[in-house]
Amino acid sequence: MNQGSGIAAETALRNARAALTRLMEPSDSPGLALIRALGPEDALALIGSSDASHAAVEQHVAEILNEAGTERWSGLAEALGRWRPRLADIAPERDLATVARLGGRLIIPEDDDWPRCFDDLELAAPIALWCRGRRQPIPAQGKCIAVVGSRDSTSYGANVAAEIASSLVQRGFTVVSGGAYGIDAHAHRGALAADTDPNQLPTLAVMAGGVDRFYPSGNEDLLRTIAERSMIVAEVPPGTNPTRYRFLQRNRLIAALCSVTVVVEARWRSGALNTAHHAERLSRVVAAVPGSVYSANSAGCHRLLKEGSAVCVTDAADIAELAGAMGEHLVVEPQVQAALYDGLGTADLLVMDALPLRTATSVEKLCVVAGLGAATVLSGLGRLEVQGLAERRGGGWVRRAQ
Repeated sequence: MNQGSGIAAETALRNARAALTRLMEPSDSPGLALIRALGPEDALALIGSSDASHAAVEQHVAEILNEAGTERWSGLAEALGRWRPRLADIAPERDLATVARLGGRLIIPEDDDWPRCFDDLELAAPIALWCRGRRQPIPAQGKCIAVVGSRDSTSYGANVAAEIASSLVQRGFTVVSGGAYGIDAHAHRGALAADTDPNQLPTLAVMAGGVDRFYPSGNEDLLRTIAERSMIVAEVPPGTNPTRYRFLQRNRLIAALCSVTVVVEARWRSGALNTAHHAERLSRVVAAVPGSVYSANSAGCHRLLKEGSAVCVTDAADIAELAGAMGEHLVVEPQVQAALYDGLGTADLLVMDALPLRTATSVEKLCVVAGLGAATVLSGLGRLEVQGLAERRGGGWVRRAQ
């Protein structure tokens, strides 16, 4: 194959995947199975044909869906009926030109810089990824950490999210979130505020709509800054409106991209918990920041901790330790002054508590007060004396002043 034909084949493949992102909703299992069965170009050709169905293709798609454990589907004819009304809207060259005009691009599974972490999604992996921002590869899974939470965050949650995100970026991680109000926005802002390596992507915003639309509108300035200094991505093409379904499906991408998903604040029923559940199903680490037991905004975090779904974390050091390989990013334990009674056994503690501070007492009285036998009291006194905690005085024993 000469260079010209190779470029043409690559262009045709990219155009086919771009078109399929407009025909199919995220996680459309029959559609993704059809692409796996035929390849993007032939799948698009079948949808664009006048065929009512295709027995051999239908059987192959059914086998792929069955292997993936997907529930029974209604058949190829029904699926074609869902996709074909959108054929009039597909214009991959237009969509690619739109994203290029915004300084973005489309990356596809055939590209070298495709995030291989999406392979863990199996049949739910995205068809392609529309990117806007700096032209560099998305960091590897081990370098990405999701920070998510409630839209109606408290000042506590806002401060924690920003501090954690900033500190994670300073440790070389990329903070991934959904660009929403509340915890997402504070995590993005904290990441952008950190001093970073010029080659590092501080934060990644995964959108539920097209990358040409900054949603929600109240975060437009923030999302525009992310697009200029880092990157925003989406699996749906430019011009696509965010919907509830697309928000929920977007969460699986956040979970798949990251080695750890951290829930800072979440109510009992929160979209952030949906991201956490995706992460858990992908065998990713889930972490939760505890809050006040009186705060409804932390009820979801406490639920994750109570059910054993999440690890309790309180700062970026805890999270970095979870993200690294064994022995990497270890947290340095704080140095604290040893307590007076550290290391004493139960019997020695009883003897110590029984010793008076000023007036010497006898072994017999110590036996009564401590509730121990004479031999145990005598051996305990010997150990306490060696440690400088007890001393003989006038034929008796007293506690040594510290």
